[in-house]
Amino acid sequence: MYVVILAGGGGTRLWPLSRQARPKPFLPLIGRETLFQRTVARVQPLVGNDGIYVVTERRHELYAIEQAPGIPVDHVLAEPIGRNTAPAIALAALAIERPVGETMVVLPADAWVDDDEAFRSALLAAADGDGLANGSLGIEAPLVTLGVRPDRVETGYGHLVPRLDREDRHGDVLARVLDAFVEKPDAARAEELTTNGAAWNAGMFAWRRRAVLSALERFAPDVYDGVRLALMAAGAHEQGGVLDGPEAARRYAAVRSVSIDYAVMEPAAAAGLVVMTALDAGWSDVGSWRAVLDLQRALGAEAGREHIAGASSRAGAKARTNVASRPAAPPATVHGDSRPEASQADGPEATGGRGNGRPKPDDRTEGAGEAAGRVLDVGSRDILVRSAGGRLVATVGLSDTIVIDTPDALLVCAADRAQDVKQIVERLREAGETEQL
Repeated sequence: MYVVILAGGGGTRLWPLSRQARPKPFLPLIGRETLFQRTVARVQPLVGNDGIYVVTERRHELYAIEQAPGIPVDHVLAEPIGRNTAPAIALAALAIERPVGETMVVLPADAWVDDDEAFRSALLAAADGDGLANGSLGIEAPLVTLGVRPDRVETGYGHLVPRLDREDRHGDVLARVLDAFVEKPDAARAEELTTNGAAWNAGMFAWRRRAVLSALERFAPDVYDGVRLALMAAGAHEQGGVLDGPEAARRYAAVRSVSIDYAVMEPAAAAGLVVMTALDAGWSDVGSWRAVLDLQRALGAEAGREHIAGASSRAGAKARTNVASRPAAPPATVHGDSRPEASQADGPEATGGRGNGRPKPDDRTEGAGEAAGRVLDVGSRDILVRSAGGRLVATVGLSDTIVIDTPDALLVCAADRAQDVKQIVERLREAGETEQL
């Protein structure tokens, strides 16, 4: 078994901290570690550093290398440009030289998990020697999708709908043949799905390397061939990166940008080749500032570095309505752009080659997470305040409010409208204000 971590995505609902230059996986949104670092640490006991691979955009390559220094550098596969999850998975399946019968686990880099042990147990049930990916429910080499068991009715996630007439149990894990994917449903449909055993789609997979290569070639031949040709072009280039060279970059940029769900999993499910299971490990996609607020409220203000006013800790500490104390900044390995050598380089995206430079620092998110400024509150409750703009942020008498301050942008929004932050990003993009993105 080996693990491929997909470290990309825009995290637009977490603007203005999450930016194109430094997206959500590489920000310490909960505690001192980034979500990417937590994902790496979660799977290290299963496969060790030598069994972990990362796919990320070249402009984010340094973040992955610095935030996970134990992973071999050549295990970080840098895309010239992000092309969604199907090309990223095709790249990993084609470029990583592992036995074709070995199980490949694919995980997003930006999810939160409360119970790491329960998570690892579910992965083992799906991917170890006699796990689901090695044959189950009459399918010789299934594509396994690991969903999340719902703890509420939720319209913000896609759902995995099982066939209730075909199921099997591997230890504590119940497996079923996947019947269909349902995009974010309305409330009535979400309640119906939850009642009938559906799981949330978490973008987590396990399959034999041979099985996913076969599925890509069958259901998304343009993606498979496009990535293969890009790798062939890179092989003729003198530099060492997996997709280095202008011809490789050109070919990869031409690959269709499509998710693995649309390109492979949906048609594979229609062909009866997908098995699903649902884990119960306290999962969150941390998809909005409201999700950050809810997580920090559940974990307690101390775990959230005291960015919440009016929230008590798990131990029952009194609500904070005074000045929030600020801890010292984490080590530089957590924040790659705070290192002097990083801030003086031009970055791989400027040179077109792997390792020829370092990503340019994004000083708009400098201090993101360790709070470069101070927070002062009087009488507020259930608010999330993040000060990364180097100045004092003072709040008085607020409730259910998000305040995110950076050097070039300030966000103030009602907590129950946090999903709509994405609309701000869309408006900025439409207006051509790319420097804010």
